[in-house]
Amino acid sequence: MSLRHALIGVLADEPRTGYGLLKHFEQSLAYAWPASHSQIYPELARLLAKGLIRQTGAGPRGARVYEATPDGLDEVCRWLRTEPDRRVRSDAALRIFFLWLLDPGEAAVFLAAERDRFRTLLAELERIEAEEEPRTPKQRAYRVALVGGLLTLRARIEWAEWALREVEAWR
Repeated sequence: MSLRHALIGVLADEPRTGYGLLKHFEQSLAYAWPASHSQIYPELARLLAKGLIRQTGAGPRGARVYEATPDGLDEVCRWLRTEPDRRVRSDAALRIFFLWLLDPGEAAVFLAAERDRFRTLLAELERIEAEEEPRTPKQRAYRVALVGGLLTLRARIEWAEWALREVEAWR
């Protein structure tokens, strides 16, 4: 389960509250692995019970602060050495197979919305890329992921523009 490993990995960097983890997911990891409040907090309880994280104290307003344990770090390193699950489920990608069932105009609206979403995400990643040169191994790893996201989004935008031209030919 990748959420487990992502939580421990984030806590390996620095102790955080559940809210701090949620914000980190929203700001840094959501492109690869989105997670909600209702997913994070139960997983923290499971990790705590298994000894993969520990509570280190209380943060603002009595919020629990968590950090990774040595067993948790071992678990993440073990996971990193295994073959990743490369299956991807995408509701949007699945719908593309069935756009032929819609009027070409409706199909074009869907594709234009996808292109615009990719453009919005690309602008956000470009803003992050311009912020600061990576110096630490963690920052460099995040940069590797960031550049992968940038290149993927640029390709998706190019594909969406091509797909829009294709749909125009259906008319």
